[in-house]
Amino acid sequence: MLEIIVNKQNNIKTIALTENGKLIEVYEEEKNLNRNEGNIYVGKVKDILQGMQSAFVDIGTEKNSFIHLKDILPKVDEKEEKVELNTDIKSVIKVNDNLIVQVKKDSNEQKGARVSTHISLPSIYMVLMPNTDIITISQKIEDQNERQRLLKIFKENLPKGNGAVIRTSAKNKSKEQLVNDIKNVYSKWEKILNKCKETDLKDRLIYKSESIISKMIIDLIDKKIANIITNDKQEYEEILSFKSENECIKDIKVELRENSNLLDMYDIQNQIDKLKNRKVWLNCGGFITIDKTEALTAIDVNTGKYVGKKDLEETIYKVNEEATIEIAKQLRLRDIGGIIIIDYIDMKKEESKQKIINLLKEKLSEDRAKTQIEGFTKLDLMELTRKHICSHKD
Repeated sequence: MLEIIVNKQNNIKTIALTENGKLIEVYEEEKNLNRNEGNIYVGKVKDILQGMQSAFVDIGTEKNSFIHLKDILPKVDEKEEKVELNTDIKSVIKVNDNLIVQVKKDSNEQKGARVSTHISLPSIYMVLMPNTDIITISQKIEDQNERQRLLKIFKENLPKGNGAVIRTSAKNKSKEQLVNDIKNVYSKWEKILNKCKETDLKDRLIYKSESIISKMIIDLIDKKIANIITNDKQEYEEILSFKSENECIKDIKVELRENSNLLDMYDIQNQIDKLKNRKVWLNCGGFITIDKTEALTAIDVNTGKYVGKKDLEETIYKVNEEATIEIAKQLRLRDIGGIIIIDYIDMKKEESKQKIINLLKEKLSEDRAKTQIEGFTKLDLMELTRKHICSHKD
């Protein structure tokens, strides 16, 4: 049973996703910390860095945001054609130009937010991509007949000049459900465009992205969330409002428990505290260590106390197998993003390596974040990437 626990205490809001009491995902938001990822602004070009083919854009936040030429030029399907980056950025934009941009990565202490003119608006069954004709479909939908059916529906019903990513949740949904979803999200885009025309640009924010909770509910629409429990009345009312606007989540039970620390009540705090540990023990006696740097996250697999019962290769594979399951779990729990390098215990058999790759793919398929497994390098290091669910954690 899936449950979402929303606990507010002092200035911290903790959002936990649990399955049968076990923590799967957890996010923390500070009251005074603005989360801008996904927000859409009318930005003003302040400075152009010709040598870097980039520019600084004022979106009304403390630090100017950063945009690269690639995120200004029309979006293309990179599987079929390459972005032409030899274009001089000054021929595309000029200082004081206004651009409709979306925050793709939040600012941190060192850098401003990274923005793009390539807008994406998520809904229950799709992600709308205005100003492009690219339509792609989730790789998790494998049935070719279903893929063709979905592509046909979206091509026939998307307004001209708009593309989409068809989400896994669209699988086996009726044409009526899908068309209604297209209409709803496109209506949202039309309102954004109208607001751009009306705004006096003093407040450059024209669209605020969904909350972490709303995004979690939408992403897990097919996973049957049973309950949402919160100790905050305002949060409770906002969740009820979101529920009333979305017929497909009407069966989710929403409960208010004021004056309660839900993290202690559900033993979530103990599970959260363990995420601070660098070392994670495996059931077999081995362990993994997780070290984050500016450039990447390095994960090392060790045999620890495990000595095995048969030959060395089997012992090594057993530890690597358990480590793979735990690594997939920890990536999601800690919301680790960017480049990830896993230093498995060396395996001699190619068959063993392939089994590990297949297992990692299987376990990461349960993660709602986008992941890409590149495989073992020449140095026998596993290389993969993962997109943050909440990039403000950087």
